Order: sequence, then structure tokens, then C-alpha cells
Amino acid sequence: MDERARDPQLLKGVLPLLVLALLSRQESYGYELVTRLQEAGLADIATGTVYPVLTRLEREGQISSRLVASSSGPARKYYRPTPAGAEALTAGTRAWADLGRTVDTVLRHTPHPQEGP
Repeated sequence: MDERARDPQLLKGVLPLLVLALLSRQESYGYELVTRLQEAGLADIATGTVYPVLTRLEREGQISSRLVASSSGPARKYYRPTPAGAEALTAGTRAWADLGRTVDTVLRHTPHPQEGP
């Protein structure tokens, strides 16, 4: 995706779903999760964007955490989805697919002006 076209509000709305999806594949600590999101195509995402999402998901009971000693510094807090988080991921994935179909339908029938050079 063209970085200039990314709307931060769109990312804000979908980031919890992306975090749950990545954590469902493999538990991660915060910085590792940021790196995984960057490798997935969100090159400009900052740690300051992800940590509040982790805090909120944990407060809501959708993820749990555990501290793991690290040989390269302080202990790391690893996150993984809870059963409630797995349910939220399933529901969110379904909702995203439904919304995507609607957006595609509307955009497909909308004339787009020619882009400049």
C-alpha cells in the first residue's frame, strides 16, 4: 500500500484485530510484535502505537501475559490470546470480511478521477 494513502484512523480501528491475529500464530513480546507488524507491511508503525493496544486487550481479557527472563536485558512480557481473544479474533475477522465486501462494492461502482503524474 502506498504509505501516503494510509489513513491512521483506519489503522487505529483494525490494529487490535491484527495484534490478535499475530498473537494467535505465535506469542510475542511488545517489541517483537512491532517488528512482526512492520514486516507484514506496516513499516511506519511505532511502538507507542502498539503498547496501548496490548494494554487495552489485556485489560479487556482478550490477551494474557507472562514475564520471561531475558539474557539480553530485563524480563520480557510475552502476550497470547485468551479464549475471549480467540472469539474476538473470529468475530473481528468475520466483521472485517463483511465490511471489506461492502467497501469493495461501493468503490467498484464509484468513478475515480484520473490520477495526476
